[in-house]
Amino acid sequence: MQAVGLITEYNPLHNGHRYHLQQAQQLTNADCVVVVMSGNWLQRGEPAILDKWTRAKLALENGADLVIELPVFFATQPAHLFARGGIELLSALDCTSVVFGAEHPELDFQRLATAIAARQGSFTHYNATFATQFNAALQAATGVTLTAANDMLSFCYYAANQTLAHPMQLLPIKRRQADHATTTIAADSRYASGTAVRQAALAQDWAALKPVVPADTFTALTTQRLQRWSDFWPFLQYQLLTVDVARSGQYDQMAEGLEYRMQAMAQHATTFDDFIHQVKSKRYTYTRLQRVATAALLQLNQIEIQNAQAHNYLRVLGFTPKGQAYLHQVKKQLPLPLYTKINQDLRQHALNLDYRAGRVYQLINGQSQDLYRRPWRLPATIG
Repeated sequence: MQAVGLITEYNPLHNGHRYHLQQAQQLTNADCVVVVMSGNWLQRGEPAILDKWTRAKLALENGADLVIELPVFFATQPAHLFARGGIELLSALDCTSVVFGAEHPELDFQRLATAIAARQGSFTHYNATFATQFNAALQAATGVTLTAANDMLSFCYYAANQTLAHPMQLLPIKRRQADHATTTIAADSRYASGTAVRQAALAQDWAALKPVVPADTFTALTTQRLQRWSDFWPFLQYQLLTVDVARSGQYDQMAEGLEYRMQAMAQHATTFDDFIHQVKSKRYTYTRLQRVATAALLQLNQIEIQNAQAHNYLRVLGFTPKGQAYLHQVKKQLPLPLYTKINQDLRQHALNLDYRAGRVYQLINGQSQDLYRRPWRLPATIG
C-alpha cells in the first residue's frame, strides 16, 4: 500500500477541505489517505471550534483513512515549525507524497526553498515575526515575496521536506475556497473560507452555512457546543494576574517586554477581544499575540516546547479499514513512538503537554479529550 499525506486543521471541515481530500487521492492514486491534524489548539493561537475527536471523525467520514494528531508543541507554532512537525509525521508514516492547497501552486517553491535554506537558521528574533524575517531574506535571495498564507505554508513544507533523508513528493494544488480574509459566505456558493464558516456557525446562520459544509459537519455544528477564545478569557486573565511576571516572560514565543504589557492590560480588559486590542501594537500581529496568549493559558514555556519538539510522536485519532491496514504495514518500521491511548505514565511524561492542552479545553468542552479515549474505527465510506 502507498499513502498520500495531508497536513490540516479542519476548523471545521468544509467543502474546500473535502475537495482537497478527494483531489489528494485522485492525483496520486494512493491506497491510503493519511491526515495529520492539529488537536484542540491551532496555528493561529486559538481553540478549535469543535474538539479534535469530532473533527477526526468528520475527516474519516469525508475521505481520510488515518488521522494522526499534530502535537500542541507544533500545532501552535509559526508556519515553519507547524510545517516541520507535520512533514516529520508524514515522513515517519512512510507517505510517498503530500498534497496541499496554495494560492499560487504554479510557483517554484522548491527553487525558493533551496535559495533560502542557508539563511533560515538565522530567523530567531522573537521581536519580529517569522513571516517578516522570512520575506526579507527571501526577497534578498530571490527577489520574490510571499504574502498569501498558504503560499507561505507551502514554502515551509518544501523547506522542511528537503531536510529529510528521503524527501516526499510535494504536490501543491489550487485552493478551492475563498481567501482566508473573506469573512462572508457568497450567495449560491458551495465554498467559503474557514473564517466565514466559523463566523456563520457562531452566529447560528444555518441557512448560509448549510451549502458550504458536508452534511456531517453541519450536524456537528448544529448539535455540539462550539468553542471560542471568549470562553477561555477568565482562565487566561487569572493566569496573567497571578503568575509572576518573571515566569510569564518564559512563555513560548513571548517577546522581551511583552509580558509586562500583557499583565498590565489584563488588569483592565473585560473580554478577550478587548485584551488583544489593548495589547496590539505595530510590533506584533494579532496571530502572534494569540499564540502567546495560548502559551500563557496552557502554561507552555519555551524550554519545554523546544524539548518536546525534539521528541515528536504519532498519536492516532482514528482510522478506516484501509488506514488500519496501512498502519499495520508500517508499524514495525516507525522511527517515532506510536500511541493509541493515554495512560497515567504518558499523561505525566511523553504526552504531558497535549494532555494539559486537552484538559484546559475540556474545562469548556466538557468531554474528556485524552483519558479513556480510543481511536475512531470507521467503515470505509465517504459521507
